[in-house]
Amino acid sequence: MELIRLTTDYELKPFDCGDADLNGFLLNDAKHYAEKNLAFTYLLLGEHGDIIAYYSLLNDKISKRDTTNATWRKLKKMFPHQKHFNSYPAIKIGRFAVSTTYKGQGLGSELMASIKMDVSESANYSAFRFLTVDAYLEAIPFYEKNDFKMLISDEENDHTRTMYFDMIRM
Repeated sequence: MELIRLTTDYELKPFDCGDADLNGFLLNDAKHYAEKNLAFTYLLLGEHGDIIAYYSLLNDKISKRDTTNATWRKLKKMFPHQKHFNSYPAIKIGRFAVSTTYKGQGLGSELMASIKMDVSESANYSAFRFLTVDAYLEAIPFYEKNDFKMLISDEENDHTRTMYFDMIRM
């Protein structure tokens, strides 16, 4: 297996994770996002060049206005009093998908651990404290298994919930 960053000239092979939105992002939007510096997408390739999984990363923040008062107090306790801000830097996992061929084999959790390690080790130009994700409702157990916590449990959005992972745990 090989992990590569998607470039605008890369010829994408077919990919199906069982979710039309995630498939569509990779096949129709990921290159445009990279070209406009909105998000970078990484492909996990099999030995024959097939796309096993992919994820996209972009900048984000956790801000006071995006949380409940109780959650914000809990987050603030992680920092010394003189380091309390109205927001804290994060990297967002914008998309995360595993091919239907490889689902249920633990590959998603292995890839998530790799993401955490890679962003932690390559934080040379900008600091961040959290990984965030807008998790599809059906994917929440996967993110909880990978130590993400709910930012707000009852958001107005019917399809996703914002979750975070504290990188200090690494």
